[in-house]
Amino acid sequence: MIHLHTALFGISLGLVSQVIAECSRATLQEVTAAYVRAQAAGQPGLLNLASNVSYAENDTPMDIKTGVISQTITIDFSRSLHDTVECAAFTEITAATSPHPYVIHTRMLVAAADGRVTAIESVVTDEGDWVFNATGHLYWTQQENWNPIPADQRDSRETIQAAADAYLDQWADSTLPVPLGTSCARLEGGMYTGERNASANTCRMPSFPTPILAGNRRYVIDEALGAVDVFNGFPWLERTLPPEEAVPSSNMVRVERGLIRYVHEITVCVTARCGR
Repeated sequence: MIHLHTALFGISLGLVSQVIAECSRATLQEVTAAYVRAQAAGQPGLLNLASNVSYAENDTPMDIKTGVISQTITIDFSRSLHDTVECAAFTEITAATSPHPYVIHTRMLVAAADGRVTAIESVVTDEGDWVFNATGHLYWTQQENWNPIPADQRDSRETIQAAADAYLDQWADSTLPVPLGTSCARLEGGMYTGERNASANTCRMPSFPTPILAGNRRYVIDEALGAVDVFNGFPWLERTLPPEEAVPSSNMVRVERGLIRYVHEITVCVTARCGR
């Protein structure tokens, strides 16, 4: 849980507009494996970092030496996405049995020329953040199937991103169409809204009392896994902030044959449970 919110829609992290060349999946897999090792050991130096690497947590730039990546964490489970087009990578970490439990979403940009990590940003959630429960998160994420999709069944990058965007757009207008699968489950913090009924569709969001305009979207897309993670801002939720001011959020979405199968959402609060 953060105690000071910093709005960074104009932040110059190079994470939104940077033009990046393509890179290999193997390179990105090495990056995510190194990231998991680095976070477990609390040693960011285990990553192949560019000399000018930028680092931010919950939309706040900080020294990588003082960030959560410099803390030793017991990692119970991790899942990564690899975006070879944008030379970007994403990892979700579930640390339920760590002395300090966390669920962390991390997005990294990588230089195609040498494989060095040029930018890291994380959404870091712990006790007090929105419906946080690392034990529940660990249990449910381990039940899901995020295996690679056969090549002849894969959706395009555009289809995967459009599905995630439609899901986020429904927060502003619940009447908008969203390509939800017949079976769709959402893991929000540690709360699971699906799989008790295998044919249930529990990803449709209820109408909010005010339109939620999830802006500042940043994507990592992995066609092989049919998945995308979207870093975004979630306004209205935190009671101590003006309703238009957003808190950091991240949504990881699995798409199968054009339809959303899974959604993982984590959201940071300024006060315990965002004051709700």
